[in-house]
Amino acid sequence: MLTVNNLGLSYGNQQLFKDVNIKFTPGHCYGVIGANGAGKSTFLKILSNEIDADTGDVFITPGERMAVLKQDHFQYENFDVLEAVIMGNEVLYSIMKEKDAIYEKEDFTDEDGVRASELEIAFSEMEGWGADSQAASILKGLGVKDEFHYKKVKELEDKDKIKVLLAQALFGNPDILLLDEPTNHLDIKSIVWLEYFIQNLKSIVIVVSHDRHFLNKVCTHIADIDYSQIKIFVGNYDFWKESSDLALRLRQKANQKISDKRKELASFIQRFSANASKAKQATSRSKLLEKLTLEDLQPTSRKYPYINFKPKRDIGNTILTVEELNKSIDGVKILNNISFDLQKGDKVALVGENEIAKSMLIQILSEEEGVNQDSGEFKWGVTVVKSYLPKDNSNLFNGVDYNLIDWMRQFSEEKEESTMRSFLGRMLFSGEEVYKKVEVLSGGEKVRCVISKLMLTGANTLLLDGPTNHLDLESISSFNDALIDFKGILLMSSHDHKFIQTVANKILEVKDDGTMELYYSTFDEYLEKKLKEAKD
Repeated sequence: MLTVNNLGLSYGNQQLFKDVNIKFTPGHCYGVIGANGAGKSTFLKILSNEIDADTGDVFITPGERMAVLKQDHFQYENFDVLEAVIMGNEVLYSIMKEKDAIYEKEDFTDEDGVRASELEIAFSEMEGWGADSQAASILKGLGVKDEFHYKKVKELEDKDKIKVLLAQALFGNPDILLLDEPTNHLDIKSIVWLEYFIQNLKSIVIVVSHDRHFLNKVCTHIADIDYSQIKIFVGNYDFWKESSDLALRLRQKANQKISDKRKELASFIQRFSANASKAKQATSRSKLLEKLTLEDLQPTSRKYPYINFKPKRDIGNTILTVEELNKSIDGVKILNNISFDLQKGDKVALVGENEIAKSMLIQILSEEEGVNQDSGEFKWGVTVVKSYLPKDNSNLFNGVDYNLIDWMRQFSEEKEESTMRSFLGRMLFSGEEVYKKVEVLSGGEKVRCVISKLMLTGANTLLLDGPTNHLDLESISSFNDALIDFKGILLMSSHDHKFIQTVANKILEVKDDGTMELYYSTFDEYLEKKLKEAKD
């Protein structure tokens, strides 16, 4: 059990938490959500004793082990990958090292024999003999291939180093598991494996994530940070979102009869109770929902951006033709004889494990300066007006001494400040914020600026590489809705399951050999087909 009593924390004039009281219980997964700056990561650091709160305390049942997803892989650079994973269970690892050191002694004494026997018993009780196989199984599930397990961590690519840290946290069935953005740098296949792993844990799991589908799959509860408090909701992210929206609607209907409001609440509970009955982790959720009252509902204080893409011109029937496109990097072919067409109404998602290939294709098709195919050709239709959101947007911001207004002016024939303010305001840049220098913007603020630019250009074709990277849940939700409503053409690469499923009507799979295959299906239909193929 993990209990938080009267927790309080302030930074300067900002009060993150005040009189927070929560009890986390085993067998449940809690998704911690809140606006940027609300204190999600800070809360996890308090729980793990990495930082101290101003007031209150955190109590863990004696004897229970807490595991935390660490962010610094450099401290494990010189360890073998398997060893770094096993280090996640500090007690087991210390037993292993002490035991090995005793057996390596040349002058082995009777005392050494007694101590070795004690260590062997403890090692066996902790299932130490299966440590290597368990660590290997977790690594494999996360997509780290067997041939890397006995290499040094420093020999891995950065994305695999991060997977090693995640495997380290998952190793050894911890009693309490704290995960801050665990799906970062994971492909879809690894995310699905992680979802299944967490669903079957009997531990307390507390997770911060911007992946709505992931939160919906693993969470039995949502811990919402708002108004300096943390309120627990039974259910997943979608339940929290809809209950918050319902609360706002009911509050706005000031003259509506209480009986009418209760009917709307009852309908809402009935719908989610039916869904809850199908969830393995939430068998008691429907009973808890039945106890929900109007007083329990509280609208969020968060602000959602207003994203709306309006093409300035209609698009014709000829969109894009790609013929036998090839591209190699350092002698390795990443795009191999690619041919496909984009047609009117297409919203295509690029999927697959080769991130470089997906990004390179989008860069080539966006005609980014200095990026070209080795051979083959592509041709855009004459009515196409395209706009591009890059995964790495540094080229758009580096080396310029602009404020947000002047930065936006680069991309518009209309130079009036009021026009720039209008588009920036949609992405929640208001008042004096529009005079901030772009060099001081955070990663999320830069992406919001690029989205403002996309809206400003009035493009009828959008090329998006990692569109949800660095965005908060509110911006992701608004961006998602805007792309569903978008009447133009879309080609995007994303790891966000819900984003792809709700937006894309075609899936373009990038294979390991650089070839591609087009699927005329939704993302879930594509995944179902791939799962069936794997079983066959």
